[in-house]
Amino acid sequence: MIEVTTSFDRMWADLEPVGRDRETGGYRRYAWTRADSELREWFAGECAARGLDVVEDRAGNQWAWWGDPDTTPGVVIGSHLDSVPDGGAFDGPLGVVSALATVDALRDAGFEPDVPLGVVNFVDEEGARFGIACAGSRIITGALDGDRARSLSDGDGISMAEAWQRVGRDPESLGRDDEAVRRIGQFVELHVEQGKALAIAPDGGDDLSDPTRAVAIGTDIWPHGRWRIDLPGEANHAGTTRIEDRHDAMIGLAGVIQTARSYAVALGCVATVGKVDVVPGGVNAIASHVTAWLDARGRSEHVVHAAVDAVAAEARRHGATTTPESWTPTTTFDPALVSRLHGILPDAPLLGTGAGHDAGILATHGVPSAMLFVRNPTGVSHSPAESAGMDDCHHGVTALTAVVTELCTRKDTTR
Repeated sequence: MIEVTTSFDRMWADLEPVGRDRETGGYRRYAWTRADSELREWFAGECAARGLDVVEDRAGNQWAWWGDPDTTPGVVIGSHLDSVPDGGAFDGPLGVVSALATVDALRDAGFEPDVPLGVVNFVDEEGARFGIACAGSRIITGALDGDRARSLSDGDGISMAEAWQRVGRDPESLGRDDEAVRRIGQFVELHVEQGKALAIAPDGGDDLSDPTRAVAIGTDIWPHGRWRIDLPGEANHAGTTRIEDRHDAMIGLAGVIQTARSYAVALGCVATVGKVDVVPGGVNAIASHVTAWLDARGRSEHVVHAAVDAVAAEARRHGATTTPESWTPTTTFDPALVSRLHGILPDAPLLGTGAGHDAGILATHGVPSAMLFVRNPTGVSHSPAESAGMDDCHHGVTALTAVVTELCTRKDTTR
């Protein structure tokens, strides 16, 4: 395993500077940008160095195959390489690097898979540029229509179609890809935990020493959605307009944010206004319009909708409209696959998550999918402070290798 950990550490070091902002220390790895191109080239190079056949689907996701998935569907591992604005290093890349290190571990052990093994790099998982998370997996499964995907625009008004053209791609080829999906027999995505459940000992204190809690098995993804809230106001001078004469859209926003927080606390879910666009956006100008985006999630679909309904009611008090942009109900990972993973890793805790993943999109589409989570010491994610211990990352590779060894071995049923 020494050579495998060396391989993991070398790949991790290679990725460390790509797309990293020198001032914040966070990552800005957005889809179809220079950083993204560098990451895609890195992935293709690492796969080629291992003799894996690299192909792309109609959304631009990269698939590297050990064996022929057109003969029989294969086992796929991997994740994504893009990031949220000023994101952390582990969200996504940990799964891709671990998948490649798993290939190294299997070969180091002399293992030959009985079924094809694939490593995937999903494109635009975070949705940081065009606003829809898991775009790559949504597109190929048909959950995101090709025409709509092409029309999505980033903050500079550049559409996804234009972004494709700028990197030399034909946007008309973008769309559902049943052939790519048919090649996936099972999908297991390793990911850093985006909370700190694995770092909390049974007695409630922090414990990073227990190796049995270095890796968990994912059971489900909580229901979650995003809503756009448009709050009207009236532009005016911040210094000369009387308070009683003001129609400030930011006042409505304040009410929306406070309502989201209070109802999330009361109902036991989470709700966040994390993005705001203010017009005209001047320090000395009263806001004439505010667009805010609400993210809400929880263990129960009912409580999430109840919280959002309360926020929408508060928004209406200020003349605002609330428009749903995405909604994903509870996603349960394939019970048989989860049970099989638990048999392979009997000491691993079972863990649900409030974060969305490509594994969830595939599961919803009917692809048997599951996840492994690697312990996060602080629980911080979508931030430069996101972390995982290297020993725990190596435990993750060991766990993923055990899983792939089992899933890629055909059992002799004649005995």
